[in-house]
Amino acid sequence: MSERKVLQKYYPPDFDPAAITRTRGPKPVGPKVQTVRLMAPFSMKCTSCGEYIYKGRKFNARKETTDEKYYSIAIFRFYIRCTRCSGEITFKTDPKNMDYECEKGAKRNFEPWRLGGGVKEESEEERLDRLEAEEAEKDAMGELEGKMVDAKREMQIADALDEIRTRNARNERVGKDGEIEVGAKDERDLEREAAEKEIEEAARRAFTTETGERVRRIGDEAEAGLGISGNLEANTADAELMPPPSFKRGIKRKKDFSAALGIKKKVALV
Repeated sequence: MSERKVLQKYYPPDFDPAAITRTRGPKPVGPKVQTVRLMAPFSMKCTSCGEYIYKGRKFNARKETTDEKYYSIAIFRFYIRCTRCSGEITFKTDPKNMDYECEKGAKRNFEPWRLGGGVKEESEEERLDRLEAEEAEKDAMGELEGKMVDAKREMQIADALDEIRTRNARNERVGKDGEIEVGAKDERDLEREAAEKEIEEAARRAFTTETGERVRRIGDEAEAGLGISGNLEANTADAELMPPPSFKRGIKRKKDFSAALGIKKKVALV
């Protein structure tokens, strides 16, 4: 087993370092090519042998940077080999459709941009017209939203003004003589007060005589007098029977637990 880190190297006896010449060649011209590991971005069928290659199959591919660009986005080309006949298959990136485009060696099984019935490529003028129409539609929608906000604000202001007018009309009303009655009462309050006055007047007439004296029951005065005197006598009798309060501290006698414990006391002989 060799060492992981080589600290010493073997030089043969006939090694001459002066014989080693350093050469500088020209830089490679053309597109940059590098080997990458990728998965098939779409399912395809090889045109040489008819082998189906499913999406997600891994390949060791050569990646090439092309001179083509889409709005300053570089386009890359990939070279892979068929797993059955080793035929070369080429595809490249398609930034416009956010997908990949198969160039040669295979055929895609499914092309999503053909679902819409083959939408034709729009020109620069058509694209500019479409963008202007979208901007105009956005401006119209923004204007409509602004009008709706203004109308809502106006409705809120009108409701607030109506509420203020109603409160002022309720608190300040002009009388017949032209004087302002501050704090005038509402019609409902006036009706309630008038009904209460009528009830009080009817009760007063029912319990008064023709001369204006108040009607009383026969035993009201006697019961009132007897009740007062009886209460006074009962209170005095209770006060006489109750002993006066004493704040003297009493002596607490100790309990005798000798009988419970089975201890017998000796009787004194003397």
